[in-house]
Amino acid sequence: MAALPDPKPKSAVIVPKADNFIQRFDDRTMISLALNRTPQVTPTMRFLSRNLMYGNIGVPAGLFLGGVISNNREMRENAGYIASSTAITFVATYLIKKIVGRPRPFVRNLKIVPVYIPGESSFPSGHSSTSFSTAMALSQAYPKWYVVAPAFLWAGGTAYSRMYLGVHYPTDVFSGAALGSGTAILLKPAFK
Repeated sequence: MAALPDPKPKSAVIVPKADNFIQRFDDRTMISLALNRTPQVTPTMRFLSRNLMYGNIGVPAGLFLGGVISNNREMRENAGYIASSTAITFVATYLIKKIVGRPRPFVRNLKIVPVYIPGESSFPSGHSSTSFSTAMALSQAYPKWYVVAPAFLWAGGTAYSRMYLGVHYPTDVFSGAALGSGTAILLKPAFK
C-alpha cells in the first residue's frame, strides 16, 4: 500500500542555510527587528528613510546660499566639500551595489518581512553611506558639538531606519556608514 502524501508540509517557508556567523547575525537581527515593529514607530522610520535627500542636498545647498548671501568664501567651499563627498559616495555605492549584487534581506530569507519593497541590491546601504558622508563632511568642516551631534544623530537614525524597515542587513548599514565616513575623511585635504 502506497503512503499518502503528508497533508501538512513541513515548512512553507524556504530559508537558505546561513553561510557563516555574519550572515546568521544579520538574519537574526533582521527577524528580531521585524517581529518588534510597532505602528507607532514605523511612520517615524519611514519618514527618516524617505527624507534622506533633504539632508544630503539641503545641507550643502543651505551652506552655499548662506555663503553667497554673506560673501563667505569658506562657507561656499565647505558646501562644495560636503556636496562632493556625498556625490562621490553615491557613485561609489552604486558601483559597489552593481558589482556585489547582494540580494535584499527579504529575498534571501522569507522570514524577514519588509515594510515596503525597494529595488536594487542590498550591499552597501546607499541611505547609510550618503547620510554618513554628509554628516562626517559637515562635522569635519564645522567640528563643534552642536553640529556633530545632530549630524550623526540624523545619519544614525537614517541608517537604523533601513534595518528597521527590513530592507538592509546590519552589515549593509555598517559598511555604508564606513564608506561614507571614509570618503568624507579622505576628501577633506582636497578642500583645505
